[in-house]
Amino acid sequence: MRNVLPVLGAACAWLGATFPGLAQDSLAAFYKGRTIDMIVSSGVGGGQDANARLIARHWPKHIPGAPAMVVKNMPGAGHLRAANYIANQSPKDGTVIGALVPSFLLSQVLQTSKGIQFDAGQFNWLGASAAVNSTFYVWSTSPVKSMEDATRRETLMGATGAGSYTMIYPAIMNAIVGTKFKVVAGYKSTAEVNLALERGEVEGRAGNNFNSLKMENGDWLRDGKIRLIAQVGLERDPEFPQLPLMMEFGRNDDERALLKLFSADIAVGRTFLTTPGAPADRVEILRSSFLATMKDEALLKEANEGNVEISPVPGAKLQQIVQEIVATPPDIARRAREALANVEGGSAPR
Repeated sequence: MRNVLPVLGAACAWLGATFPGLAQDSLAAFYKGRTIDMIVSSGVGGGQDANARLIARHWPKHIPGAPAMVVKNMPGAGHLRAANYIANQSPKDGTVIGALVPSFLLSQVLQTSKGIQFDAGQFNWLGASAAVNSTFYVWSTSPVKSMEDATRRETLMGATGAGSYTMIYPAIMNAIVGTKFKVVAGYKSTAEVNLALERGEVEGRAGNNFNSLKMENGDWLRDGKIRLIAQVGLERDPEFPQLPLMMEFGRNDDERALLKLFSADIAVGRTFLTTPGAPADRVEILRSSFLATMKDEALLKEANEGNVEISPVPGAKLQQIVQEIVATPPDIARRAREALANVEGGSAPR
């Protein structure tokens, strides 16, 4: 039987390519009456969760067979818990989609955690709803007015897990640029970090991208409750052209190269992926249905009302970006690990 299966698979692929209607009928027959689990790597209430739930409300109608789609939150271990689950424990049949914060890519490249049980390059990347720069900001009452100020004064920054952007960005700036961010880690979700910021437990946070900030706390920007001190990405956001990029604070080529590595996965954006080993025809229909969803008038209306940015990245392009990140030269990865080696964080108050 094992010798027959590849032949049957090739035959099905040929039939699908030759008779597209048959392929659609086959996919509809598979998905009809099924439920797709969307695994979100962050807690309930954050921007990643809200974005995933928005997409999940509209995606199923563009998939043949119109399956149900249920969002399940699986936070923990700097987004590694969800990545490990999807890679190893979930069904490999196209019925599981991950909506993962892509910081786990850096965890793999840098080998900063012993808990990595996946190869990000083996996931089937379906697309991103938006690729938006991330941020550093402090509360308006903080004496810190710029990143330069943060090199002269200890600044309390709220954070979640060790592999999250809330922890990584301040840590790498401390190690490379000499800022004095003191990371207060251990909050269960970014929503808790935001509450801590409002209560004055911490002065600022990093790792909140612009569309999450606008969606969750648009009044913070509108009313000047926070002060942006840097953005993270490969290019400045056109809406914030005067706000410096994290990598611009590098003082020489080596430092800028390291900071660029920590900025690269922002280009991956708000990602959606499925398991390694998922059937090729189901991967392709999930990719094409995702792009169709990104043009859905009802989704776009809801996104506009909720200040959610939709600027999709196709799955094939995303796959290429990820392959380039995981292929980071060992020397760059080694120097990045060394830069983080002596960074310590505190514990969240309770």
